Amino acid sequence: MPHRDRPDDKRVLVIGLGRFGSSLALELVNRGWEVLGLDSNPRLVQTYADALTHTVVADVTDEEALKQIGAAQYARAVVAIGSHLEESILATSLLVDMGVPSIWAKATNRRHGRILEQVGADHVVLPEHDMGERVAHLLSGRMLDYVVLDAGFALGKTRAPRSLLGRTLRETRVRQQYGITVVSVKRVGASFTYATQETVLHKGDVIVVAGRTDDVERFAEST
Repeated sequence: MPHRDRPDDKRVLVIGLGRFGSSLALELVNRGWEVLGLDSNPRLVQTYADALTHTVVADVTDEEALKQIGAAQYARAVVAIGSHLEESILATSLLVDMGVPSIWAKATNRRHGRILEQVGADHVVLPEHDMGERVAHLLSGRMLDYVVLDAGFALGKTRAPRSLLGRTLRETRVRQQYGITVVSVKRVGASFTYATQETVLHKGDVIVVAGRTDDVERFAEST
């Protein structure tokens, strides 16, 4: 029987040891996770055999092969296959049928992502698309960092604009003026801390703001 999705179960199945899958698997191992890496390419499996907890050469589109390695016993699985859409979709579908509670899947485009969601993936990531969108925002604007949290909603890191300096956030009415919320602030030489309505911004402060994507971009352009 498959395990429940328990927060203390730090085991994960990673299917596909290409650039994305191997990078993810190695980082999880560094964070103390037990990782079983699967790939149909013996060379890739051999490359990461010493770095990952377990590695297996397997046809991940073969239900019997997944059963033999105990895929159903994992609470979390990542389908990191990108270049072969059919294999990606079939592997995801098989994991769903086996009752794996939490399945993450890599998509190469939005159409691929919609199909993965339709077959039952709990989380779909588009690393190339998301990174391209993030870099575009950083290159074209004044943001120091940018993260999309959901469709139409984002976090942006930028320098405090001159118009907000020397007054409390309550007094600046920044939410009414720009439609964003200042959630944290970093003083020069200090670490980030939570922002409140009584926070006063100073020259050189770096702030993190949250709001609709258009509002975050508009605010960053005002700095």
